Amino acid sequence: MNRRTRDSFYSMWTAALLICLAVCVFVLIYTSVVKPGPGGADGALPDGQPASEGQTAEGDQSAAEGQGTDAQPAEGQEEQPAQPPSTLLGETEDLGPDYISKIVFLGDSTTYGLYSYGVLPHTQVWTPESGTLSLFNWPAEFINYFPPEDPDNPVKLTIADTAARAKPEYLVITLGLNGVASLDEEGFKGYYRDLIAAITAASPDTKIICQSIYPVIDSMTVEGIKNDRINAANGWIQALAEETGTRYLNTHDALLDSTGNLNAEYNSGDGIHLTPAGLTAILHYVRTHGYK
Repeated sequence: MNRRTRDSFYSMWTAALLICLAVCVFVLIYTSVVKPGPGGADGALPDGQPASEGQTAEGDQSAAEGQGTDAQPAEGQEEQPAQPPSTLLGETEDLGPDYISKIVFLGDSTTYGLYSYGVLPHTQVWTPESGTLSLFNWPAEFINYFPPEDPDNPVKLTIADTAARAKPEYLVITLGLNGVASLDEEGFKGYYRDLIAAITAASPDTKIICQSIYPVIDSMTVEGIKNDRINAANGWIQALAEETGTRYLNTHDALLDSTGNLNAEYNSGDGIHLTPAGLTAILHYVRTHGYK
């Protein structure tokens, strides 16, 4: 190969190398500046659909964050009303007589009316033989328990032993009227709390409902039994239901007249005890504020 041919050959390879080097530099610069879209360099999404205009990775992240649990309702969307506290039994559909048949009512003389007026059978009404029960005396009292195998021969048992034998599905406690006159908050809650604990220990699967004390007439002459005291005690009962994981049933308000006293239609005559109409109103409230 002569010198001229060799110089031409070297010049050609040098030019080719320079062109390749320039192409590599251009590719490196281009790829460092231009980033592929969410689906690759052609902007396609992973499922083959094209990316919508203006869609970016940052935009996707922002949208996901906007769907978190703290997201605010969209403009024009109505905010859902707050649900009642789990302790307070709110309004439900009418659960009917079948629901009532699963409930045992433990209480004082206001509860005894459910049996004495024939509204419920004696097996569903737990009161002492005297027909009344004081909150502060519950550990010493005995209930007439009617064994299913021998219902004509009741057995006298303590409240805890009766619960252990009967194991009711639901138990409504209506106590405190005979305590508001003499007990302060600490004493009232102490007796009530111990009663709930005793029933729970005896029958762990029983669902306990703490019912409010019923209102009385404004002219009630029994010392200490006044609606302001009853209202305070009902607050204590609701607080105890929250504390013990039971439920609170506010039947008190279903018995009021427009002045905040016991409705005259439900007054049996002494200003405390209920007429059959009042007891029926109570059971209707129980049916429409079921334990869920």
